[in-house]
Amino acid sequence: MWQALTAFAFSLAVAGQDAGAGVAAPQDPATRVDDVVVQGRRLEDLVSDFVTETSAPARGRGLARWQGRICVGVVNIQPELAQHIADRVSQVAMDLGVTPGDPGCRADVVIVFTDDGRGLATKLAEEHQRAFRSGVGGLDRGRVAFAEFAESDRPVRWWHVSMPVNAETGQRAIRLPGDVDAQGNPVAPVIGVFAASRLTSQIRDDLRKAMIIVDIDDIGQVNLPQLADYIAFVSLAQVDPTADFSAYDTILNLFEEGVAAPAGLTEWDVSYLTTLYRVLDSPQAPSNAKRAVGRITDAMTRERQDASRRGDPPPADSDR
Repeated sequence: MWQALTAFAFSLAVAGQDAGAGVAAPQDPATRVDDVVVQGRRLEDLVSDFVTETSAPARGRGLARWQGRICVGVVNIQPELAQHIADRVSQVAMDLGVTPGDPGCRADVVIVFTDDGRGLATKLAEEHQRAFRSGVGGLDRGRVAFAEFAESDRPVRWWHVSMPVNAETGQRAIRLPGDVDAQGNPVAPVIGVFAASRLTSQIRDDLRKAMIIVDIDDIGQVNLPQLADYIAFVSLAQVDPTADFSAYDTILNLFEEGVAAPAGLTEWDVSYLTTLYRVLDSPQAPSNAKRAVGRITDAMTRERQDASRRGDPPPADSDR
């Protein structure tokens, strides 16, 4: 098992209430009725808090998404279960415009099942740290977050590696250790600027690798569709594992004590993922995480308002 996991580790190296209820007709047109105040948070505030709390980009970089193609590998469980999870992650990715890899492709998303999540994460962190952290800033969440990934007791833990790339060509936009010319001199990628802006950038951030570790002994009574949807979400978006999602109708509450978890991805979840991928794929994509959060908040708020007009159920009871 460890030989297989070692190979996978090295593959990570970076190359509200009803408003109409109880309203009576006015008895006297000359009588002024005070405005009704609905207690709770506004939709825009709710969305803004969710997007802000969820987002966990690499240090100093913008939010990232998968581009082009994604290959999902699931190891250390029965083949039929592994196939179900890989297929579900790939399907959600495809719904977001990302092409699943062919059978036998080299995994970009590695999902490992184990009976000792902390032990496995710690061992990989100690023996193959360079596979998770290349030593170059801006590719991951940093040393403190990496220690938390290794040492936490969460049933599911995840680690993403992203890469700044030229938005026009898709080529890497930073220098990595070992980048030298024919004479052995350090070299860095050259970016030809075609759309300089203080609000947008020619450089975008792409997800390149993700490691998901599932502790079988700690996942409790969750069912396979729930688990697969949870893994899909944390595979396809940079999610803060320490965030509190209890105020939201989201699959991210799957392991939240005292919070009823949904049967799978909710409309709220799909709205977030769809908006995230659409905003980050725009030629006018925001140049940093703060602007991306604002853009995603605006777009997701409009989408949820449209859903409300269609009569879709609200995302959550919003007061914490």
